[in-house]
Amino acid sequence: MFRHMLVPLDGSRLAEAVLPVTAAFARALGAKVTLLHVVEPAAPATVHGDVHLTQAAEAETYLRGVAGWMAAQGVHAEGLVDQGGDVAAVIASRAASLEADLIILCTHGRGEVRVLLFGRVAEQVLARGTIPVLLMAPTAVRREETFTVRRLLVSLDGSEMAEAALPAAVVLARGFSAEILLIMVVPTVATITDDRAAAARLMPTAGAALLDAEAAQAATYLEGVKTRLAREGIAVSAVVKRGEPVRVLLDRLARPDTDLIVMATHGRSGVSAVWAGSVASRIVAQAARPVLLIRIPRVE
Repeated sequence: MFRHMLVPLDGSRLAEAVLPVTAAFARALGAKVTLLHVVEPAAPATVHGDVHLTQAAEAETYLRGVAGWMAAQGVHAEGLVDQGGDVAAVIASRAASLEADLIILCTHGRGEVRVLLFGRVAEQVLARGTIPVLLMAPTAVRREETFTVRRLLVSLDGSEMAEAALPAAVVLARGFSAEILLIMVVPTVATITDDRAAAARLMPTAGAALLDAEAAQAATYLEGVKTRLAREGIAVSAVVKRGEPVRVLLDRLARPDTDLIVMATHGRSGVSAVWAGSVASRIVAQAARPVLLIRIPRVE
């Protein structure tokens, strides 16, 4: 896992925010790096304030420059220019043909704007295969910084689907000699939003007792997962937090001792209301750190 990383770049300085993370992953994991630029038909003259690369020759020159920067970081990278047109489709297609097992993308914009800007590319890539996607804001890591992973957060909910994030987390923990922090968030009566909300608020005492029991079960569950990982030689800790899941995860991710989060998510095709309102989407929209999404096929 994570032996070949595909890094799409549009030529802007914003997109280049992924480079320190890419270099760190390549060094820690011994991964191959392919830098991809897709030449778009009828592209605008500028992209995020920088001149848009509209010709294959200038794109090749640009990618050689980026590869040179990567070489200075001790990482060999190869450039690839594609004139396929549709960026999302090309990324997904190239990832499959190159047998890439990680795609690293920069998200642009803030909050809900960020969701709209990265959504089409991320959703199509996630929907077309099972390749993990690392998403990060352009402000998450400055280019002059040396990125590393000391502690990575893994969000679990007790389901097998969420546990699909664990193999990737283990690979990263071993590569970076990092600690895994398992986290499970159990709501309070005030923050519960699922189909139990109405009943919990009508009978708050009973609702609180049920949620307290759920938190106790979560602690037992996490202890079991923690024991499994520890047997594999992984440094691991676990915590159950109470509150609104997105807020709790974002607060934890904002701490200086946490470097990224790994989450499992279903792939969606098209701009989906489910995706737009999902925990993963909301984390990506606001996270101060990189977010690694592990694609789980939907069972129809």
